[in-house]
Amino acid sequence: MKVTVFGLGYVGTVTAAGLADSGHTVVGVDVDTAKVAAINAGESPVVEPGIVELIASGARSGRLRATTSVPDAIKHSDLSLVCVGTPSGNLGSTDLSYVEKVAAEIRNAMTLVEPPVSGFHAVVVRSTVPPGTVDRLVAPVFAEPVPGWEVATAMCPEFLREGVSVKDFFAPPFVVVGTADEKAAATVAKLFSFLDLETRHVATTTAESLKYACNAFHATKVSFANELARVFRGFGVDSREVMEIFCEDTKLNIASTYLRPGFAYGGSCLPKDLRALLHMARMNGVDAPLLSGTTLTNELVVRDIVERVVATGRRRVALLGLSFKANTDDLRESPNVELAERLLGKGFDVRIYDPIINPDRLVGANRRHVEERLPHLSRLLAGSPEAALSGAEVALVSATGPVVTAALREATTPHIFDLSGRLGRSVEELPGYSGVGW
Repeated sequence: MKVTVFGLGYVGTVTAAGLADSGHTVVGVDVDTAKVAAINAGESPVVEPGIVELIASGARSGRLRATTSVPDAIKHSDLSLVCVGTPSGNLGSTDLSYVEKVAAEIRNAMTLVEPPVSGFHAVVVRSTVPPGTVDRLVAPVFAEPVPGWEVATAMCPEFLREGVSVKDFFAPPFVVVGTADEKAAATVAKLFSFLDLETRHVATTTAESLKYACNAFHATKVSFANELARVFRGFGVDSREVMEIFCEDTKLNIASTYLRPGFAYGGSCLPKDLRALLHMARMNGVDAPLLSGTTLTNELVVRDIVERVVATGRRRVALLGLSFKANTDDLRESPNVELAERLLGKGFDVRIYDPIINPDRLVGANRRHVEERLPHLSRLLAGSPEAALSGAEVALVSATGPVVTAALREATTPHIFDLSGRLGRSVEELPGYSGVGW
């Protein structure tokens, strides 16, 4: 393919050199004449292990060159990759002025030069941009047709770490293209077909959000390890050893477990142990804002659902699922119990169904917790999801399974709040459905 890469910083340079090495014909574009001259001389404008060899090979083969002229670069091009900077603006906002400028320059250049043989050209943003940028800022630039050019836009985030970006380019965790245009998706898939990876075709906003999610998690992991180290240091603990063993757990710790949006955490362990850690930190005069923030975030999830129920203006609520997770009758510190308690306290008429909970069989700390928080649980419980939903105006659903989904489909509940994210399409398509965070 004939590819144009806009922006010859770390991302653009590595992307251009890697694509040229993979057989594509690539033209890099930058306003910095020194960067352009370096590429054309077979040298690298950035310092990265392995990049010099790639650029030198690309320049010798004629598959890689650079220019300051957009029309020169865009002529006969199949695809434009926008790799310009998106620095922080005031108050942490993203400065999208370079993205806007490049989009306008691409369109202007199209009016001056010949299109590719196919007539189709994909403008693909690779810079990290907030959700909605491609659809609201880039796509409108090409809304008015350019004679001879069929243009579609897309988002293809990069996952390159400085210092190992060449290795990352040829072994990315995934290839993701966000677009509503099938031709654009196929073009990106063809571009990266040299990789042994399936291209994931998603919504544009999903692709834009993914890089932020990854980087936020990476930053959180760094802070998490360092925060625990500050807490444990006061007890004479070598946190390096703790975390070395911690990372060996690939079932829970280093895994997809718990990384699915849904309702708040609860149960007999997580809340108790997090409080203990925070107490240890206070006793040693250590600030632990990440751990404290975890507790606050969990509280905000519960508060958000309560506020959304209040906002419906309806008073009769069915709560399907009471224990803190499926297949257990443990109600200790269940966020569903907390939710029921708050709604009852606000005067809502609440009916509860749980496929496992039987108040007569609750014992020990589990029974004491329910007696303290929901002393009238027996009066609130319904024997079936249908009974709980009868006359209900709002359904709060954390229980799953065919019995629950069938009851939801048969009911005429105006508002359904999915607390699990696992109810399936047959429920998600019902009128009034909404998720906790989707």
